[in-house]
Amino acid sequence: MIPSVWSTAQLNRSYAMLEMQVRPKSWAMGDSFTLVDCAAAPALFYANTIVPLGARHSNTRAYLDRLMARPSFARVLEEAQPYFDLFPMERKPQISRPLRAANQ
Repeated sequence: MIPSVWSTAQLNRSYAMLEMQVRPKSWAMGDSFTLVDCAAAPALFYANTIVPLGARHSNTRAYLDRLMARPSFARVLEEAQPYFDLFPMERKPQISRPLRAANQ
């Protein structure tokens, strides 16, 4: 199943807003990791599965990479990986790099 034009456009608008928000910061609210980042991590991970972050969203891609490097989120993804096939879209989530290194 290919995402509808509406959902693709909506995600791209959301990515553009997030791109501006995370540009000058390490985390969503500044230099400290907060509950906002905990909430953003799964949503952004799965949104990236539906509409992959492109070159024009490099700050958002870097933010997602920082989130995925957090040991706690890396562990969540590692434990969720056996269930990725149950994702209700044709394109399934993938972890682009090994997470074990993030856990060390």
